[in-house]
Amino acid sequence: MEPQLNQQVMDTAAAHDGPIETDAVIVGAGPVGLFQVFELGLLEIKAHVIDSLAYPGGQPVELYPDKPIYDIPAIPVCTGQELTDALLKQIEPFGATFHLGQEVTTVQKQDDGRFYVETSKGTRFLTKTIFIAAGVGAFQPRLLKVDGLEKFEGSQLFYRVKNPAAFAGKNLVIVGGGDSALDWALNFAAEGPNKAESVILVHRRDGFKAAPASVAKMKELCDQYQMQFIIGQVTGYEEKDGKLTGAKVTGADGVTRVVPLDVLLVFFGLSPKLGPIAEWGLEIERKQLVVDTEKFSTSVPGIFAVGDINIYPGKKKLILSGFHECALAAFGAMPIISPEKKVFLQYTTTSPKLHKVLGVESPVFD
Repeated sequence: MEPQLNQQVMDTAAAHDGPIETDAVIVGAGPVGLFQVFELGLLEIKAHVIDSLAYPGGQPVELYPDKPIYDIPAIPVCTGQELTDALLKQIEPFGATFHLGQEVTTVQKQDDGRFYVETSKGTRFLTKTIFIAAGVGAFQPRLLKVDGLEKFEGSQLFYRVKNPAAFAGKNLVIVGGGDSALDWALNFAAEGPNKAESVILVHRRDGFKAAPASVAKMKELCDQYQMQFIIGQVTGYEEKDGKLTGAKVTGADGVTRVVPLDVLLVFFGLSPKLGPIAEWGLEIERKQLVVDTEKFSTSVPGIFAVGDINIYPGKKKLILSGFHECALAAFGAMPIISPEKKVFLQYTTTSPKLHKVLGVESPVFD
């Protein structure tokens, strides 16, 4: 289920004749991008958030919305979806505006020091600062390369599962040997509301990248005739009256067999692409943006990078590391956004000013 945005954060670009003038643009609406909204909000900076996905949540919602995450401080366990929903609730007081389903295509430094930003949908900004929280870039599924198969994408060929209920009662062929392929094969083979009519897993070899427990469970279900596993590769397809009816699977023995199906699910993993970010003139190392560890600035002053997109000595790709980086980046941006303003570190526990910003009552201590 995708997180719901309340009315105050919906895309308002259509109402603007010229560029939207703002103090901060955040590129990426994953957990780190959402927390960047919070850290800027505490400093009374309102942000606009851009993401190529049609919903907030980034990698956790895209790749493992229902899988447990155990390393968020003070939260023993939550799913990617629950983490996203909690972050959206946390940033509600700051009224960020989200511009979803679009990616930044242009970033140009202006004579007045601001940046001109334009997206693939033509949304334009003039902003004092940019915070890149784009994870490892825009995710693109690795495709099953069979000529002509692409015409079934979105109807019978899928690279991601958004609504498991849509596949209930169907004859499924699932291709892949990683966690996603095994997880969904087990999910659809198991008793429950999403149970498929049949599940056939196809992988090019008998070895798997998936968790050993998942592989063992899959083999157990095969022994019980609740699903099938075929070693081979999809090399073609059959169709009738414009509908995909079967996958041609060539086995290790060189024999090609037709496997009937209603739906073909392919999980070859996702390939991160830096995309247009690679052309913004920023210092890049191993497809990541080089930053300092004082304020997480890139090589271009005014452009910050937080989360998995950045690199520095000792970098660890953890959500909690990204949260820390957001705090320092927000403080690092203040001299650019409001050079005349003195900024002091305040605590949300005790600061009446922050209580006002957050819209909460100041506690009374005896």
